[in-house]
Amino acid sequence: MPKIGVLLINLGTPDDPSVKAVGKYLREFLMDFRVIDKPAWLRHILVKGIIVPFRSRASSKLYKQLWTEEGSPLKHYGYKLAEGVQKQLGGDYHVELAMRYQSPSIESAIDKLIKAQVDELVVFPLFPQYASSSTGSAHEEVMRVLSKQLIIPPVRMVNSYPTDPRMIKIYADNGRKLNVDDYDHVLFSFHGLPERHLRDADITKSHCQRVENCCSISCEANKLCYSNQCHRTAHAIAADLGLKEDQYSISYQSRLGRDPWVKPYTDKVLEERHKKHGDKRILVFCPAFVSDCLETTIEISVEYQEEFEEFGGDHVQLVPSLNDNPEWIKTVAEMVKENTVIAV
Repeated sequence: MPKIGVLLINLGTPDDPSVKAVGKYLREFLMDFRVIDKPAWLRHILVKGIIVPFRSRASSKLYKQLWTEEGSPLKHYGYKLAEGVQKQLGGDYHVELAMRYQSPSIESAIDKLIKAQVDELVVFPLFPQYASSSTGSAHEEVMRVLSKQLIIPPVRMVNSYPTDPRMIKIYADNGRKLNVDDYDHVLFSFHGLPERHLRDADITKSHCQRVENCCSISCEANKLCYSNQCHRTAHAIAADLGLKEDQYSISYQSRLGRDPWVKPYTDKVLEERHKKHGDKRILVFCPAFVSDCLETTIEISVEYQEEFEEFGGDHVQLVPSLNDNPEWIKTVAEMVKENTVIAV
């Protein structure tokens, strides 16, 4: 019987919350051209000379708040997901977890799959929406590693799944458990990107930031646009919850540097929701993340909560991510099967 290799890829996390480990992670992450698209010499100065020396200690403190007895939640839930998907798929499949940055590396995971003599490889990035700096970078690294192999098995790379109805329902059900009606407003907060990343990805050069409300309009020109896919995810979850247009907003968090990033910014939306609309309680979904991590547990639940209180609001409630939800494990297994070419 043929054996199908499955490579689940998430972004990555430091090996531990120490300043040294966090600095190592930041260097690998930020030196990626797809993350900071500057010439190598300038990226070297920015990352190794400015960003890492100044951010490592502060980021280490945040990771220490995030760390649990099981370690990094992102890696912990990643292993739980891989274990669950393996059980769902059975012995005809071989599942490995990899991180784009740090460990377990994509190279080490592919090495295990090659040694297992898989007949086909399904690459499944754990990013529902496609972005060059996440899915694109993961795919590029997979191709770099595979290019060194004398025999390369057939490869199927999953691109994105922003509106998969099974995934959407899990996000919506997680929100329902918190009783959506108890909140003044619902916010869908996605990881941000520099605006130029979106412009550069528009091969038509006629839609992105040239058409009014370009991100919210779905068309052939932006079917793989990160921001448009974020909008589609948010609208799908809102529809599942029965929300009206004025009951929710879409925003972007985690911006870095002085260049303009995709707007509106989450902190600015929170401020406006209180000062302009009088909202006191905000329910926040983060559907760009399938595992709770620094950007959800700390940035939303701690940092934005503190800012919202300063604005005069009461509570910012984070909706838990998909993590090791049995339905999510089942969904990933089903999507893997749907992307398997060889019959097993």
